[in-house]
Amino acid sequence: MKVLFLTREFPPYVYGGAGVHVEYLAQELSRIMKVEVRAFGDQDEHSESLSVKGLPFDTSEFDNADSKLKSVFKTLNTSIKMNSETIDADVIHCHTWYSHFAGILAKLCYGKPLVITAHSLEPLRPWKKEQLGLGYDASSWVEKTALEMADAVIAVSKETKDDVLNHFEVDEEKIKVIYNGISLSQYVNVQETDVLESYAIDTKKAYVLFVGRITRQKGIIHLVNAITYIDSDTQVVLCAGAPDTPEIAKEMEDAISAIKQKRSNVFWIDKMLEKEQVIQLYSHADVFCCPSIYEPFGIINIEAMACETAVVASAVGGIKEVVVHEETGLLIPVKQQNVAPFEPENPDQFSRDLAAGVNRLIRDKTLRDKMAKAGRKRVEELFDWRSIAEQTKALYKTLID
Repeated sequence: MKVLFLTREFPPYVYGGAGVHVEYLAQELSRIMKVEVRAFGDQDEHSESLSVKGLPFDTSEFDNADSKLKSVFKTLNTSIKMNSETIDADVIHCHTWYSHFAGILAKLCYGKPLVITAHSLEPLRPWKKEQLGLGYDASSWVEKTALEMADAVIAVSKETKDDVLNHFEVDEEKIKVIYNGISLSQYVNVQETDVLESYAIDTKKAYVLFVGRITRQKGIIHLVNAITYIDSDTQVVLCAGAPDTPEIAKEMEDAISAIKQKRSNVFWIDKMLEKEQVIQLYSHADVFCCPSIYEPFGIINIEAMACETAVVASAVGGIKEVVVHEETGLLIPVKQQNVAPFEPENPDQFSRDLAAGVNRLIRDKTLRDKMAKAGRKRVEELFDWRSIAEQTKALYKTLID
């Protein structure tokens, strides 16, 4: 059996949770079957069981297009190029809307079964319109078309399955819930502190950590606003880069500038660090905070839990299936608006509640340590990539049979 992955992200070009998912799933699947990856980039690697080929994305054909539409046109162009070489795989597996148009063409032109992993859904990310303009309507159409013609849809959480059923015409029998995973050997608590020292983070004082992209979805602005209510002795480390738009980048810069006038122990690392560096930050953090307003799964939470760090996270989406309240961390309720973009009805109260959760754990080392151990145990029991690869292969087999 052979599968073809179509994806925007693949090492060395990984910037989000979907890219992490594809990287590790491809590695684990290649141990038990043949895997071909076609990605956006310039990759060109081949082994007996795993081959990776990058297709150009940042080309000049659309330099004169509207600035918000360039990305959409380049995406569709690359999706066509993904089909320019014959497809001999038994199954095609797409990840995120960026590759869905390639999957649509591959299914129609090569007659192969199509699998879509729903990492996130466009109807629940209306702030993408800030980034794509009317291109958001195009990305939404591509996603809808792909999901509704797919032979199988993988939902990364039970709540994501419900979202697919609520927003698309997909037969429930075609949807299978398979969680994201983690490398248990790589994501472990480490003792090294050179990364902390390089950013002048005091290794003898407590800190709360955020890791993620600067986007509405991740809710980082709510955490920045919460800093005012976090105990003044607690350091705040924001490992946050890759802003969706210049506007949200400016909003982040202004918010950080304002908070730094009041306290000096806020550290903003405005780039995406290497895994080993992030693992070090996870390992020494006293609390990890995930303030997302939309999160189909939230792979960053299991990364933190694997590194034995207690979590304070918003009780939205798949996070509720990952973090166990009062056992591996604290889930912060958030009453959201009934219509997109689903921001908190009371943003200031949400920020205060996040801060209260962080303060509670920082002040209670016994509880914090108990949650840290329970988090590692939960990850080991439920989120091992090897098990996830076996579940995925079994799904492929049902389509071929």
